[in-house]
Amino acid sequence: MNMVKQLILFNIRLLTFRTSQQEFQSFANAHLAFGLFCTWLVGIGRWWDDPQAHLLQHLGLGSVIYVFILSGLIWVVVLPLRPKSWSYRHVLTFVSLTSLPALLYAIPVERFLSVDAAIDMNIWFLGIVALWRVALFIFYLKRHAQLGWFTTSTAVFLPLAAIVSSLAALNLHRVVFDVMGGLRDQERSAHEGEYTIIVVLTVLSFLVLLPLLVSYVICIFYAHRRVQKDSPLLADPDLEPFQSVPDGNQT
Repeated sequence: MNMVKQLILFNIRLLTFRTSQQEFQSFANAHLAFGLFCTWLVGIGRWWDDPQAHLLQHLGLGSVIYVFILSGLIWVVVLPLRPKSWSYRHVLTFVSLTSLPALLYAIPVERFLSVDAAIDMNIWFLGIVALWRVALFIFYLKRHAQLGWFTTSTAVFLPLAAIVSSLAALNLHRVVFDVMGGLRDQERSAHEGEYTIIVVLTVLSFLVLLPLLVSYVICIFYAHRRVQKDSPLLADPDLEPFQSVPDGNQT
């Protein structure tokens, strides 16, 4: 029980942005197991009242599979930026430990609110969970990976844009077309607002994808340049692209 209590307190510290760099370095098998358990639990809660959910979603396994894929994407995208102490296992542990905020989705608001009110409430839940997780990702890249602000911003928003675009193109195409075409009243559900948000985010993602890719290439160039230099200043992870670099021969 002491171990479980410690893991719960550790997760609370992470979710409240209080995890230190040393605590990030202490990630172990117990943290990963606890994070995956939370992901599985949240996955069950997310889909338990949705009759259109697939079997894997009802069993919570869809969410577990998703964190493995998401962690792989994050690991691959950030790796060329030369972050410190970077590994797939560490990223997977972090991503799984950020699952608990999605328990908001398990609240069956459609059971005690009208459809319109339930739609509005689910939109708020979606926004809160999304912003919370993005903020945690920024915190993770700054505190653990020790990336600068420009590089962190690029590393955060590039995969987000790619994920939203991919979900809309591959997994949610039928829903997107239904929303854009206008749902009939009998087809409306408490999740309609979430699908509308996805349409808006998809459009925005396509608009920012190219600038983010350009920024990403620039960040990779400067990351490799830092590694190749011997100067302590150039090895500083806070050195950002477009920042002037003094000549190492100057006194």
